[in-house]
Amino acid sequence: MKKSSLAFLVGAIVVVGGGIWYMTHHSEQPASGNKLNGNGPQGPTTVSIIAPKRQDVPVVLQANGTVTPISTVDLHPQTTSTIAKVHIKEGQFVKSGELMFTLDDRTERANLDKAQAQVERDRAALADYERQYKRSMDLLAQKFIAQGAVDTLKSQVDSARAVLQADIAAVRGANVDASYTAIRAPMNGRVGAINVYPGSVVQMTTLLTSVTQLDPITVAFTLPETSLSGLMAAQREGAVPVQVTLDNSTLAVNGKLSFIDNTVDPVAGVIRVKAQFDNRDTALWPGQYVNTKLISHVLKGATVIPQNAIISNTRGTFVYAVDKDQSAKVVNIKRLYAFGESAAVSGLTGDEQVIVDGKQNLRPGGKVRVAAADKPADAKVDDSKQKG
Repeated sequence: MKKSSLAFLVGAIVVVGGGIWYMTHHSEQPASGNKLNGNGPQGPTTVSIIAPKRQDVPVVLQANGTVTPISTVDLHPQTTSTIAKVHIKEGQFVKSGELMFTLDDRTERANLDKAQAQVERDRAALADYERQYKRSMDLLAQKFIAQGAVDTLKSQVDSARAVLQADIAAVRGANVDASYTAIRAPMNGRVGAINVYPGSVVQMTTLLTSVTQLDPITVAFTLPETSLSGLMAAQREGAVPVQVTLDNSTLAVNGKLSFIDNTVDPVAGVIRVKAQFDNRDTALWPGQYVNTKLISHVLKGATVIPQNAIISNTRGTFVYAVDKDQSAKVVNIKRLYAFGESAAVSGLTGDEQVIVDGKQNLRPGGKVRVAAADKPADAKVDDSKQKG
């Protein structure tokens, strides 16, 4: 009984093993056939190409800027006094020299009158001494008086003349003090908030108001230090135009570069610059944020290719070009300036056939097939026109 069971078990194992071998053997046959048909050497990759262009490329620099007035003056009295009259209003535009505030000037006018009276008295005294000196010279010639008396009169004349000069200077000082009672606009500009009223007692620390120059006006912004050499070269050749646009507005204001700072910020790696604008219509306002744009220089005859043809990875920056044997070759380049969908580069001779589409499936030396050779792009455009 045991022998027959053992024999049956051995027979079953042989049958099952043979079945597994049969199934495995026959299932490998189709795979072998697929290997011959589909997994052989890879065919050429279909790509599209473009020829580099030669053109002048203006290097446009853009930055955010802040409108800053050329000058802002805070007005303070030069003496302690009382406001007699305010001649201007808040927000008013004033011209240089226009009267803005009048202070109580009674003390200053009295001091000026006193100084002028002193001058007149000194002139009279000097004239008397000069007459005495002249008579003494005549008497000395007739030997009626001694030389010492003449010398004394000469000293008195000189002393009286010096006193007169000192009092004339005192009159000028009194005039200066009196001028402090009339506060005038130091320049053309717009008046800010007025902090005093007639009757207010003011001191030298009291802020009366401020005057801000609005026309012309400047915009301050920063640019990368890499643009400094081109910016300096452009400024040496002439005025560098600058355009600003306001946020949420299409209004553009044109001006010119007026200032390049004498140092580069070593932390941020930027250079501070300013541009000046005519602002008769007050389109620009101090403290306002604007977008600035300027052309620092022009790349003459630059080689231009589409940006989507450029590959950047750990090996560097390069493009694929079609070699003579219809294979992909690597050409190392340097991106000089990017604008829109194009970029000016160096490293190309201009005769290459640069691969634009299909480069993601390429390897150096891989075979390529140019799609444009089957049907030019112009033909596709014509077909679409005919369909329309």
